[in-house]
Amino acid sequence: MCGRFAVTTDPALLAEKIQAIDEATEGAKETRGPNYNVAPTATVATVVSRHTDPDDTPTRRVRLMRWGLVPPWVKATADGTPENKGPMLINARAEKVASSPAFRASAKSKRCLVPMDGYYEWKPNPDTPAGKKARKTPFFMHREDGEPLFMAGLWSVWKANDAATPLLTCTIITTDAVGQLAEIHDRMPLVVEQRDWDRWLDPDQPADADLLSAPPDIAGIDVREVSTLVNSVRNNGPELIEPAGPHNQPVGLF
Repeated sequence: MCGRFAVTTDPALLAEKIQAIDEATEGAKETRGPNYNVAPTATVATVVSRHTDPDDTPTRRVRLMRWGLVPPWVKATADGTPENKGPMLINARAEKVASSPAFRASAKSKRCLVPMDGYYEWKPNPDTPAGKKARKTPFFMHREDGEPLFMAGLWSVWKANDAATPLLTCTIITTDAVGQLAEIHDRMPLVVEQRDWDRWLDPDQPADADLLSAPPDIAGIDVREVSTLVNSVRNNGPELIEPAGPHNQPVGLF
């Protein structure tokens, strides 16, 4: 799965880097700073491809969305927010996106990329005493060259009523982990290589089955153990992605 990740690239710079229209910072009063501990319900930058006019060529756009997909058919509460009767849809399994009622509409024409510096995963410690809750060690998966990873995602538009402001939400697609990443967790986000970005994002074509089913290419992805500071969403700083050591561990009584 993918339940926490890090992003340090400003959306405007991201748009420039990938030759996309910046819809994330347009009209914004301030830029978004780095977030080393992105958690569900956080607002994140995503990449979509949309038409300006029905017959034109779709273009890449960087948009802000809330992490945790809300399907358009979810009912509204009395205060105009989405009902929350089930698990938060922060991840979608690649093998089920085309058939799941929660994801199949988005899989047809609302696919996105979720850029990140890397993501965190926790591995149970094998030396946990019997009968005790397993202690887990956090790891950070990232590109060796420092470039962002672009993960496959889905997005949706939800409105309480016709006059309400749309709520854009997204989910990150996961697949079976491979190689050294499978030693940490059995699932991982589905990485989309640059050559496949437009193929994945194309709003005029359904989700590419080959991209969803092919084993992910993890060449150039490195893994390092990091501090348990990341365990708390209250912690947010560059020390979270540094190699674990005495300089970046929680301070307290044990």
